[in-house]
Amino acid sequence: MAESKRRGEDAGDERLNDDATVDGVADDDATDADEPVTRGGTATRKRARADSTEGRKTRKDTERIGLFARIARFFREVVAELRKVIWPTRKELLTYTAVVVTFVAVMLAIVAGLDYGFAKAVLWVFGNPS
Repeated sequence: MAESKRRGEDAGDERLNDDATVDGVADDDATDADEPVTRGGTATRKRARADSTEGRKTRKDTERIGLFARIARFFREVVAELRKVIWPTRKELLTYTAVVVTFVAVMLAIVAGLDYGFAKAVLWVFGNPS
């Protein structure tokens, strides 16, 4: 009986038909057969290590850049990154500011209330010196 349930031998098994899906994805949507299936291993690591060493330059190959050139490059890169920023509109800025101010006010009230309560509790426990 166990031999009759081996994989591929039972033609009536619905899980093994050609239109089966794997994890809810049809066979057509799965990866192409042309792409190699990698399961990790040393071949991938060797290739990645070889690629990383090919583009590596030694200190002799590159000329030393001066201090002012490095500072100028830093500021150029800062300006380039700031151009990528999506700046908020005036309405969004006012909304965000109101949210932050409200949150800070609420937290300030909570901390002030706890401070006042603990001060009263300490004076009640240890007595008022006056």
